Amino acid sequence: MPQRIIEGIEELRGLVGQEVAVGDWFTITQAQINAFADVTHDRQWIHIDPERAQRDSPFNTTVAHGFLTLSLLSHLHGQAVQIRGNVRMAINYGLNRVRFTSAVPSASRIRTRSVLQGLEEISGGVHLVWAITVEIEGTPKPALVAEWLVRLYW
Repeated sequence: MPQRIIEGIEELRGLVGQEVAVGDWFTITQAQINAFADVTHDRQWIHIDPERAQRDSPFNTTVAHGFLTLSLLSHLHGQAVQIRGNVRMAINYGLNRVRFTSAVPSASRIRTRSVLQGLEEISGGVHLVWAITVEIEGTPKPALVAEWLVRLYW
C-alpha cells in the first residue's frame, strides 16, 4: 500500500478517531528471529529450534518473540505513515497497553493498521496516541494490539 503522507499538524488533527494507514506486508524470517534471540539472550527453543518446534510446539514451527513484533512497530508504522511539516523529531514515549494476542510463525507476513486515537498539545509539539494492530496475513486474529504513545516536536 502507498505510504500515507500527512501534510502537517492541521491535517493530523483532522484524523483523530480515524484509521490513518494500513502498512505493507513484512516477512518475519528465521534469521531475524535468531538475531533477536542473540541480542536479547532469549533463546527459548520455540523461537530458534525449527526441528523441535515442528515436533513439540502447537504451531508446528518456530515463532517470533512477542517483543520482536513489538520492536518492529517503529519500522512498520514508519513505512505506512509519514508526517511532514515542521516536525523536528519524533520520540517514542511508551505504551499504555500491549497484548500479544496470537503467535507469529516464522515466514509469516505481518502489517500494521494505525488509528490515531488521540492528539494533545504539549510544550513544543503534540502527544499522539496510536491504536496499533499488527495483523498476520491469512489469520483472523491479530498478532499484537497496542496503544502507542509518540511525541512530535517542532
